[in-house]
Order: sequence, then structure tokens, then C-alpha cells
Amino acid sequence: MIKEDIIIANWSADMYEIDETGTEDVDFLLACLGTTPKRILEIACGSGRILVPLAKAGHTAEGLDMDEAMLQKIPAKAEGVDNITWRTADAIADDWGTGYDVVVIAGNFLMNIVSEEGPERAQKVLIEKAKLALKQGGMVYIDYNHTFYPEQWYVHSGERVIWQGTDGHGTTGRMLLCDSTYDAETGLIHSTRRYELETATDEKIRKEMPSVKHFVKLEQIHTWLTEEGFRIKNEYGDYAGNPIGEATGRAIICAVLTEA
Repeated sequence: MIKEDIIIANWSADMYEIDETGTEDVDFLLACLGTTPKRILEIACGSGRILVPLAKAGHTAEGLDMDEAMLQKIPAKAEGVDNITWRTADAIADDWGTGYDVVVIAGNFLMNIVSEEGPERAQKVLIEKAKLALKQGGMVYIDYNHTFYPEQWYVHSGERVIWQGTDGHGTTGRMLLCDSTYDAETGLIHSTRRYELETATDEKIRKEMPSVKHFVKLEQIHTWLTEEGFRIKNEYGDYAGNPIGEATGRAIICAVLTEA
């Protein structure tokens, strides 16, 4: 019997590597951090797309992620780099550690977090745990998709191909996002991810996975940060450094911990 979850995880990790090749977000983060070496924790570090450049820039980079297939991509990228570590951990259930100068919650993880807590509560928990992990005066760096019109971004009927291709194990296929809806009252985005894969040994996988995400409005994350003793230092709407506005597509927030 084939292990569908492992095959899907390995295929997804390879598709992520093929699809996510941009460096604008990494370059912008490095510019915001400056050149003084810092101890940095990246939440949901995945394949090291952000974590490894942090270390190569001279920072002590530590990462955690619960996806082992993604973490297995890091060693090849981090070869010869000794100021980097990573571990398997659940961002909500497990301890992050303490004494960090910076906590990075980027790569749209704020939107994509999956937890039994429920997506909105889990997002708030990330802010609470960032406070516990940081030194006094430390900074949380948050980067996620943002729009003033989520009903236009997240409502799609039918199917959209998100990833398509063949992984290093010879598994080929595609992942689709089906029938995405947005509830303006709750902020919840409902959709279904469907995997249609075929292994190198001709075994077929068809799996549907319901997805529930929570769209975070800017004022909501401002409230969460203030409640935990953070002061917003800078905000940007894109990687050109423009302010958040109707024409930008990100919320990039640098917030400093002012209350222990």
C-alpha cells in the first residue's frame, strides 16, 4: 500500500522549490534587518528559502517547521554554513525558545497556518508566542498577502491549477484549488485542495483536502500587536517600500517589543 501523505508531501516540497524562486521578499527583509548580526528565529522556515540567506548574511539563523519534506531541502542549501539550525516543530503547540533579536513570520504563513486552534486564534497565538520568544526591544517581522478587497481576491468558482509538474521521485500531476469562498463577517476563506498525482510505478492518487483560512485585516493585526506590547516601527505595502494602499498587495510590518 502506498503512503499517500508522504508522496503528496514530497511532491509538494518539490513543486514549491520549482515555483517559489523569487528573492524580492528575502532581499527586502535583509535590508530591514541591517548589517549588524542578530539572532533570528524564522517560523515555518520550510525549505530554507529565507532562512539560508539570513545565515549567509551573517545572522544566527534558527528555523522551525512541521513539514519534514520541506526541511529536508535545507542541508544542500546550507552546506558550509555553520550559523544555521532548524528543527521539526509545530508553531502553535511547541516551544519556540527565548532570547531572540528578531522573529520572522513571513512567506505568507500568517494566512496559511493550519491548526486545531482554528485559523484566527492560531494567528493571534503567533503574536503571543513572538512576544515570549523575543528579547526586550526585539522585533517581529510579519509579511503576508493583504488587500482592502478580500471578496475580490478570494472568491473563485471552479478549479484553478496551483502547481503542476514532476518531482524528483518521478511522481507527476497537479494540485488544484477548487471553489474558493469568502465570508465577510467571519473573515474565513473556504476552499478545497485537490491532488491528482501518478507515481513512477503508475499508482494513482486522488485526494481532496478542505482548507479554511482567515484573512487578517490590518486593524486586527494592529490590535493584536498592541495588546502584546509591540510598537509598530515600519509598515510597507510592497517590496519597493511603498506604504500599504489600495494598489499594493502585501502587509509588511516591523514591530518592536516595548513591554516585557
